[in-house]
Amino acid sequence: MPIDRKDWAQRFPEFLVEAQTLLAKSEECLSHLQLISNDKDAIDCMLGTLLKLASRAEALALEAVSEFSLHIHSLLNHAPEHIDLHAQALDALKDCFTLMAWQIELVDQNTGQLSLDASEQTSLIEAFAFQVGQSQFQPPLSTQPPLLAPYLERQA
Repeated sequence: MPIDRKDWAQRFPEFLVEAQTLLAKSEECLSHLQLISNDKDAIDCMLGTLLKLASRAEALALEAVSEFSLHIHSLLNHAPEHIDLHAQALDALKDCFTLMAWQIELVDQNTGQLSLDASEQTSLIEAFAFQVGQSQFQPPLSTQPPLLAPYLERQA
Protein backbone atom coordinates (compact mmCIF):
# COMPACT_ATOMS: atom_id res chain seq x y z
CA MET A 1 0.00 0.00 0.00
CA PRO A 2 1.45 3.38 -0.99
CA ILE A 3 2.40 5.73 1.80
CA ASP A 4 0.40 8.93 2.17
CA ARG A 5 2.73 11.93 1.74
CA LYS A 6 1.37 13.72 4.78
CA ASP A 7 1.66 10.59 6.91
CA TRP A 8 5.21 10.05 5.63
CA ALA A 9 6.19 13.62 6.49
CA GLN A 10 4.89 13.15 10.02
CA ARG A 11 6.56 9.77 10.51
CA PHE A 12 9.96 10.56 8.99
CA PRO A 13 11.37 12.67 11.88
CA GLU A 14 10.54 9.83 14.29
CA PHE A 15 12.21 7.35 11.93
CA LEU A 16 15.28 9.55 11.70
CA VAL A 17 15.73 9.58 15.48
CA GLU A 18 15.10 5.84 15.77
CA ALA A 19 17.43 5.02 12.86
CA GLN A 20 20.23 7.07 14.42
CA THR A 21 19.65 5.29 17.74
CA LEU A 22 19.71 1.87 16.07
CA LEU A 23 22.89 2.70 14.16
CA ALA A 24 24.51 3.93 17.38
CA LYS A 25 23.55 0.66 19.06
CA SER A 26 25.01 -1.32 16.15
CA GLU A 27 28.22 0.69 16.41
CA GLU A 28 28.36 -0.06 20.15
CA CYS A 29 28.10 -3.75 19.29
CA LEU A 30 30.86 -3.25 16.76
CA SER A 31 33.07 -1.60 19.39
CA HIS A 32 32.34 -4.50 21.72
CA LEU A 33 33.42 -6.93 19.00
CA GLN A 34 36.67 -5.03 18.59
CA LEU A 35 37.37 -5.74 22.26
CA ILE A 36 35.91 -9.24 22.51
CA SER A 37 36.17 -10.90 19.13
CA ASN A 38 33.17 -12.89 17.91
CA ASP A 39 31.03 -12.30 21.02
CA LYS A 40 27.72 -14.01 20.22
CA ASP A 41 25.65 -11.56 22.30
CA ALA A 42 27.10 -8.58 20.44
CA ILE A 43 26.48 -10.24 17.09
CA ASP A 44 22.89 -11.12 18.10
CA CYS A 45 22.31 -7.54 19.24
CA MET A 46 23.62 -6.24 15.91
CA LEU A 47 21.40 -8.67 14.01
CA GLY A 48 18.35 -7.44 15.92
CA THR A 49 19.11 -3.77 15.36
CA LEU A 50 19.72 -4.34 11.64
CA LEU A 51 16.36 -6.10 11.28
CA LYS A 52 14.54 -3.40 13.19
CA LEU A 53 16.18 -0.69 11.07
CA ALA A 54 15.28 -2.56 7.88
CA SER A 55 11.68 -2.92 9.02
CA ARG A 56 11.34 0.75 9.95
CA ALA A 57 12.93 1.87 6.68
CA GLU A 58 10.71 -0.46 4.68
CA ALA A 59 7.62 0.94 6.41
CA LEU A 60 8.54 4.36 4.99
CA ALA A 61 9.45 2.95 1.57
CA LEU A 62 13.15 3.73 2.04
CA GLU A 63 14.22 0.73 0.01
CA ALA A 64 17.92 1.56 -0.26
CA VAL A 65 18.30 1.74 3.53
CA SER A 66 16.12 -1.31 4.13
CA GLU A 67 17.92 -3.46 1.57
CA PHE A 68 21.36 -2.38 2.77
CA SER A 69 20.44 -3.34 6.34
CA LEU A 70 19.08 -6.68 5.18
CA HIS A 71 22.18 -7.46 3.14
CA ILE A 72 24.45 -6.82 6.12
CA HIS A 73 22.11 -8.84 8.34
CA SER A 74 22.13 -11.70 5.87
CA LEU A 75 25.92 -11.81 5.76
CA LEU A 76 26.15 -11.89 9.55
CA ASN A 77 23.29 -14.32 9.96
CA HIS A 78 24.36 -16.81 7.29
CA ALA A 79 28.00 -16.80 8.20
CA PRO A 80 29.42 -20.03 9.52
CA GLU A 81 29.15 -20.53 13.28
CA HIS A 82 32.91 -20.14 13.49
CA ILE A 83 32.82 -16.75 11.76
CA ASP A 84 35.93 -14.76 12.40
CA LEU A 85 35.09 -11.09 12.72
CA HIS A 86 38.74 -10.10 12.57
CA ALA A 87 39.92 -6.49 12.38
CA GLN A 88 39.50 -6.21 8.59
CA ALA A 89 35.96 -7.64 8.75
CA LEU A 90 35.03 -5.21 11.52
CA ASP A 91 36.53 -2.32 9.52
CA ALA A 92 34.43 -3.34 6.50
CA LEU A 93 31.35 -3.53 8.70
CA LYS A 94 32.12 -0.09 10.13
CA ASP A 95 32.35 1.29 6.59
CA CYS A 96 28.88 -0.15 5.90
CA PHE A 97 27.45 1.55 8.99
CA THR A 98 29.10 4.85 8.05
CA LEU A 99 27.55 4.79 4.57
CA MET A 100 24.17 3.82 6.00
CA ALA A 101 24.29 6.78 8.40
CA TRP A 102 25.06 9.08 5.47
CA GLN A 103 22.22 7.62 3.45
CA ILE A 104 19.75 8.20 6.27
CA GLU A 105 20.92 11.80 6.62
CA LEU A 106 20.61 12.39 2.87
CA VAL A 107 16.97 11.30 2.54
CA ASP A 108 15.01 14.27 1.24
CA GLN A 109 12.64 15.12 4.09
CA ASN A 110 10.04 16.49 1.68
CA THR A 111 9.96 13.76 -0.94
CA GLY A 112 11.49 10.77 0.82
CA GLN A 113 13.82 10.27 -2.11
CA LEU A 114 17.39 9.18 -1.72
CA SER A 115 19.40 9.91 -4.84
CA LEU A 116 22.45 7.74 -4.76
CA ASP A 117 24.65 5.58 -6.84
CA ALA A 118 24.24 2.06 -5.48
CA SER A 119 27.77 1.08 -6.52
CA GLU A 120 29.33 2.21 -3.23
CA GLN A 121 26.75 0.24 -1.28
CA THR A 122 27.41 -2.81 -3.44
CA SER A 123 31.19 -2.56 -3.12
CA LEU A 124 30.97 -2.24 0.68
CA ILE A 125 28.68 -5.27 0.92
CA GLU A 126 31.05 -7.25 -1.31
CA ALA A 127 34.04 -6.16 0.79
CA PHE A 128 32.34 -7.26 4.00
CA ALA A 129 31.23 -10.54 2.37
CA PHE A 130 34.80 -11.23 1.31
CA GLN A 131 36.11 -10.50 4.82
CA VAL A 132 33.68 -12.98 6.41
CA GLY A 133 34.51 -15.68 3.86
CA GLN A 134 31.43 -15.33 1.71
CA SER A 135 32.95 -14.14 -1.52
CA GLN A 136 30.19 -15.94 -3.43
CA PHE A 137 27.51 -14.02 -1.52
CA GLN A 138 24.35 -13.29 -3.48
CA PRO A 139 22.14 -10.58 -1.95
CA PRO A 140 18.60 -11.72 -1.15
CA LEU A 141 16.16 -11.32 -4.01
CA SER A 142 13.37 -10.11 -1.77
CA THR A 143 13.69 -7.10 0.47
CA GLN A 144 12.17 -8.94 3.41
CA PRO A 145 13.64 -12.11 4.87
CA PRO A 146 11.08 -14.82 5.58
CA LEU A 147 11.42 -14.52 9.35
CA LEU A 148 11.41 -10.72 9.62
CA ALA A 149 7.86 -10.28 10.97
CA PRO A 150 7.98 -13.15 13.53
CA TYR A 151 11.42 -12.02 14.72
CA LEU A 152 10.28 -8.43 15.18
CA GLU A 153 7.16 -9.60 17.04
CA ARG A 154 9.38 -11.49 19.49
CA GLN A 155 11.51 -8.35 19.98
CA ALA A 156 8.49 -6.12 20.72
